Amino acid sequence: MAASPLLHIQNLSIGFDTDDGLVNAVSQVSLEIHKGQTLGLVGESGSGKSVTSLCVMRLLPRRTSRILSGQIFFQHPEKGEVDLLSLPEEEMQHIRGNHIGMIFQEPMTSLNPVKRCGPQVMESILWHKKAGEKEAREKVLKLFNEVRLPNPETVFGKYPHELSGGQRQRVMIAMAIACDPILLIADEPTTALDVTVQKNILELISELQRTHGMSVLFISHDLGVVNKVAAEAAIMRRGEIVEKGNVQQVFKNPRHPYSQGLVACRPRTDIRPEFLPVVADFEKNTTGVPFPIHGESEMERKARHKSIYEGDPLLEVQNLKAGFVIRKNFLGKPREWFHAVDDVSFTLYKGETLGLVGESGCGKTTLGRTILRLFNPMDGKVLYKGVDLASLGSEDLRKMRPRIQIIFQDPYSSLTPGMQVGRAILEPMRVHGIGKNDEERNRRIRELLHKVGLEPAHYYRYPHEFSGGQRQRICIARALALEPEFIVCDESVSALDVSVQAQVLNLLNQLKREFGLTYIFISHDLSVVKFMSDRIMVMQGGRIIESGEADTLYHSPQNDYTRKLIDAVLVPD
Repeated sequence: MAASPLLHIQNLSIGFDTDDGLVNAVSQVSLEIHKGQTLGLVGESGSGKSVTSLCVMRLLPRRTSRILSGQIFFQHPEKGEVDLLSLPEEEMQHIRGNHIGMIFQEPMTSLNPVKRCGPQVMESILWHKKAGEKEAREKVLKLFNEVRLPNPETVFGKYPHELSGGQRQRVMIAMAIACDPILLIADEPTTALDVTVQKNILELISELQRTHGMSVLFISHDLGVVNKVAAEAAIMRRGEIVEKGNVQQVFKNPRHPYSQGLVACRPRTDIRPEFLPVVADFEKNTTGVPFPIHGESEMERKARHKSIYEGDPLLEVQNLKAGFVIRKNFLGKPREWFHAVDDVSFTLYKGETLGLVGESGCGKTTLGRTILRLFNPMDGKVLYKGVDLASLGSEDLRKMRPRIQIIFQDPYSSLTPGMQVGRAILEPMRVHGIGKNDEERNRRIRELLHKVGLEPAHYYRYPHEFSGGQRQRICIARALALEPEFIVCDESVSALDVSVQAQVLNLLNQLKREFGLTYIFISHDLSVVKFMSDRIMVMQGGRIIESGEADTLYHSPQNDYTRKLIDAVLVPD
């Protein structure tokens, strides 16, 4: 007789009360996780993944959420099978953290910003009376060492903002396993992390699972990540499970059109398609015949590159240095600098996409912003069509701004929350005198919204009314409104679902051809950079350590650091 599952979700349906009535977020979901098993739950933002996991933990808001149907059975170590949804809150508090641990998606908002990391992890141990004060401290230091945090004693006394993203995530993992749970829920634990940090976190979770004998519910939108950690997978779409089974079977031979689209829309490393397939195309396909994916031939690529590199450089960066003051004297004068960009030189040609890749802290963003004079350089030249941007005065620089634009990593923080998106696009057009009057400008804005896949009616909506992918499209429309020639795309798809990411990448390529744009494309994901770029530069410690034609560099890297970045790329293969 087969052993009962550790967690059995049966016909679970969840709704939320809104101004427009009850909205179904999860519909008839059934899942099983057995002892020692890792189940990957895959789907886009809004599919119901996190709602399902929060329901298991009984952390959904009581006022607005409703359990419409279903049960969640859990094999309690002492009491046997219990229904988590019917337990009194006091008993659930004993299970939460003690028997079921959870790693939340965003560690910065999940950790208390005004409390040191060590005491935060100790809280759970002391709450569940697993140890006294002294023993709890020793256990936390042991956990910090186990999750490979550098210098556990120092991290114990630090605040969350003093740690990197990867280190904060490790603190969250230590907190989740502090009471030795038998089930760990990991909700998007690696989203927006560097590929190398992501790989380390995934290896850490797998290792902890083996050593602690835990079962894991691993939630992600990235099939490559789930393929790395899980044996079984379930694909979730609009609150329903559309496909589940063995990871290899689900990813190699997906049956549902949505699953097929998710697998296909991740940039491939073996061929370079003109445009990435998108999920919607697969869902509209009623023929059952897979879409052919046409790649650019080597001859076509060489001919295109010949036409690009025969022209004069659009941008020349010469011995550029930029940094930040890290120590001042008692008079407030700088005593010590951190060199984020250290003697960087390269050229960029009209119509080219130059990929810039490296881990967080390597200087990618600082380089992009220094080129655009959002940061002032310490030394060096930035020649744009022969004009040195680094030496321009404020008035001359203002006149140059429309030609050189940037798309930021986080579209929400780069839009004004209280301003309608149409007005957010209109404002810079007025400042730089684009268009004769507001009537002409508004007509242009509606054309741009349509161009980036939005509706003219979206003009009057606010940023919070859009999804992450839609907000990124608004930022692209705002950059295009000033009719630029050159755009820096700074990690502009790193936190998006793979399917939304594919749409935004296709849009950037389409706009590049239509408007003759030139890009510097910054990312930590080499598979995305390879798809987008003609050439790639690899950055480490503020310096360019390797550069070359994108395919050549990816398949024949010369530097060990580049090889490490390539090895960290995860694909659903």
